Amino acid sequence: MHAIRLHAFGPAENLAYEETPDPVPGPGQVRVRVAAAGVHLLDTALREGATGPFPTPTPLPTIPGREVAGTVDALGEGTDPSWLSRRVVAHLGMNPGGYAELAVTDAARLHALPDHLGEAEAVAMIGTGRTTLGILGFTELGPDSVAIVPAAAGGIGTLLVQYAKNAGATVIGLAGGPAKVALVEANGADLAVDYKQPDWPEKVRAYLDSVGEKATVVFDSVGGDTGRAAVDLLGKGGQHLVFGWSGAGLHDGEPLTFTEEELTARGITSESVLGPVMIQKAGGDIRTLELAALDAAATGTLRPAVHRFPLAEAAEAHRALENRGTTGKVVLVP
Repeated sequence: MHAIRLHAFGPAENLAYEETPDPVPGPGQVRVRVAAAGVHLLDTALREGATGPFPTPTPLPTIPGREVAGTVDALGEGTDPSWLSRRVVAHLGMNPGGYAELAVTDAARLHALPDHLGEAEAVAMIGTGRTTLGILGFTELGPDSVAIVPAAAGGIGTLLVQYAKNAGATVIGLAGGPAKVALVEANGADLAVDYKQPDWPEKVRAYLDSVGEKATVVFDSVGGDTGRAAVDLLGKGGQHLVFGWSGAGLHDGEPLTFTEEELTARGITSESVLGPVMIQKAGGDIRTLELAALDAAATGTLRPAVHRFPLAEAAEAHRALENRGTTGKVVLVP
């Protein structure tokens, strides 16, 4: 098979498109002929040698990627034979291997795909979609809500805008550049602004004044100056939900935080919603979020945006993601 292999930590150019031996599924496993493989911002940090949520750097050489969808073409010993030839999607968890024509995973990680859900869209929902629903578990959105979504043209941002609008909330989306702003408008945001323009907070304040509202929740994946300016728009009782800090540096930045004194003075709350706290909020089983995300896409309740690259162009996909040149979920197609 062909796969993307990383032999040394470093820049995107280190991702090599190579021919490698076909993987063989072990007991209780399946092999998936990959039709779509997800690319995550975390992948770019792991490529450079960061550990991210893992205790140690990824052993090299490695095939990156932890989200795949495709068709089961081989079974390991003891695996339920009904999985053979079925279209499936899976998050590979701690074990990479997704940037490839074939990938192996435990059958317990599989979800069967309905006929009308595409593989690329399923890959978007198995990771990005489940995270979106996990984030939303920390707030209640309704007609009285005013949500600010930085990075609203990204994979999670796109879904947050849709979910909030479905709930009847007023949605303000922030995006970088006119093209992305247009996408956010088309996605249903009540107001879309370009955060690269220095006067964007004034535009948002003017809009909020015109409708007599204050922001009630900021879904913060960017941190930095943009995140802080968004938090400044929160009214009393507002929520600041943190799940990233791309605006503070992709690989070495830190999330936006406030002291208890600052939060008390502002009358708001701020909390990080990733990791164990999200799993706990979901009842301790991440698969419940995966199932809900896939169902939302299958029924059309949420419509993931997908930015496709050929598998052989994984390095270009990484560069585009790092340079904020993508919209929606980045997916590699073998």
